[in-house]
Amino acid sequence: MGVIIKTVSGNAIQPYIPDLARLRMDIFRDFPYLYEGSAAYEEGYLATYLRSEETVMVLVIDGSRVVGASSGMPMEMETNAVTRPFLEAGMSTANIFYFGESLLYSPYRGKGIGHKFFDEREKHARASGTFIITAFCAVQRPTTHPLRPKGYQPLDAFWEKRGYTRRPDLMTTFQWQDIGEKEETEKPMMFWIRKW
Repeated sequence: MGVIIKTVSGNAIQPYIPDLARLRMDIFRDFPYLYEGSAAYEEGYLATYLRSEETVMVLVIDGSRVVGASSGMPMEMETNAVTRPFLEAGMSTANIFYFGESLLYSPYRGKGIGHKFFDEREKHARASGTFIITAFCAVQRPTTHPLRPKGYQPLDAFWEKRGYTRRPDLMTTFQWQDIGEKEETEKPMMFWIRKW
């Protein structure tokens, strides 16, 4: 059957939650996230996407296995950590669609799927007629981080080609437990935005 890309929203995401939890835990263990996750936490987090038909999940399925996914939801559904920098900057969150994670196992990278993730989420956001900005954030790790792989290339150039602008004035922090840490610590996150 080969690889297919499928876009689902709201309750249609539910059957995929266990696969999405596994995918998040696998991919986010890699640099730059270095995330020590748990299936219970992930499934609880992913349940947020079931609350509205305005959410979106772009799935990459190979046979019966989910090998990639990319998510989004109206920013007003997001946590205070996401909305606060925009509200403090005097921006309305009502017209912003927030992109969550983009996850893809390494054998499937370099085949244009990253562009498809953005295409499908942007199409979904535009279709509502409500959103004029799409935004996401990325963790900021020092270039001297001891777990940074040799030859690691951040995705900045890819995001810029997609029309996104880095916004150092829009910063927040997320908390999670890094691999090798005993407890959660705050990580700086910088937003990127695109205006339609």
